[in-house]
Amino acid sequence: MIPFLDLKRINEPHESAIQAATMRVLKSGWYVLGREVDTFEQQFFHYCQTRFCIGVANGLEALTLVLKAWDFPAGSEVLVASNAYIASVLSITQAGLTPVLVEPDPQTYLLDPTRLEATISERTKAILPVHLYGRCCEMDAIQAVAQQYGLKVLEDAAQAHGSVYPGDGTNIRLAGNLGDAAGWSFYPTKNLGALGDAGAITTNDATLAEKLRALRNYGSSQKYVNDYQGYNSRLDEMQAAILSAKLPLLDAENTRRRTLARMYLTGIRHPDVTLPPADRIDLDAWHLFVIRHPQRDMLRAYLREKGIGTDVHYPIPPHQQVAYTSLAHLSMPIAEQLHREVISLPLNPVITDDEISYIIDTINQFND
Repeated sequence: MIPFLDLKRINEPHESAIQAATMRVLKSGWYVLGREVDTFEQQFFHYCQTRFCIGVANGLEALTLVLKAWDFPAGSEVLVASNAYIASVLSITQAGLTPVLVEPDPQTYLLDPTRLEATISERTKAILPVHLYGRCCEMDAIQAVAQQYGLKVLEDAAQAHGSVYPGDGTNIRLAGNLGDAAGWSFYPTKNLGALGDAGAITTNDATLAEKLRALRNYGSSQKYVNDYQGYNSRLDEMQAAILSAKLPLLDAENTRRRTLARMYLTGIRHPDVTLPPADRIDLDAWHLFVIRHPQRDMLRAYLREKGIGTDVHYPIPPHQQVAYTSLAHLSMPIAEQLHREVISLPLNPVITDDEISYIIDTINQFND
């Protein structure tokens, strides 16, 4: 059996470093907003090439806190891809704002910049591009629209740890340093995963960073003095120490992901399988390797019979979720087709070449 994901196996190379980190926290006697959080924040903003990093409880709250910190009027609109994970939409509504769904590019599955202007109204305040599957959105085009209309840009970088944006080729930048701020998740399945929930925000805006540090801590920057109606959304010392232990290997693990992605891209030749774009193999973070097939469920069942685990990211688009009946009237044909057809194949730093070759051969032999 080749599981879709085996977190125990993925974390085994980090075991000794994680054990040392957890013992260090245990013996410190300080477990919330201490030295470990400070250290990881510094390491991560240096990694992302930003000025600031603010550790928070999880990726959803990273996005929500930024939107709250910008203090838009209630009901202001935020543009977001119609095929995004539900957390991207939840962050907008939990901030008291209105999501406006924009169809993705059917080739890249990312927010389509050419569709943005048609959705902008006088209530639009921000764009929330999601770097889905580990590939950066077309940020130059998105930023051009944002600047024209005076909009903020909040990256959802939850799947893009270490993803590189080529831009014009003269100024290479990483995900997390492509907008006004970025929200990160370090959920255990991510390229840089904690051993529980964890998140962060990166930004170059000093005023925003100061406000976010207060908002995550009950709205307080001084003990028992509350400047804002804040939240309890703090990255804890244990998870920060674990992330610091794992961060030094992130680039090497992403390099391995790229090698495996290249094997898939060159090896899968089934005529009915649509592969992800191959123009940025050495830049994308390849958090997920997502193919499409018109008989997705049949292909999944076939692979399961052959001992290959898969997953679907994601089976139901946001506007068809019961939680968002207010969006049920929308017609999003591109997103709806993607959600019917996408299937995620196993891809992680510890899967072997032989396992990938077996998956490739099995897919090529599928007869639907």
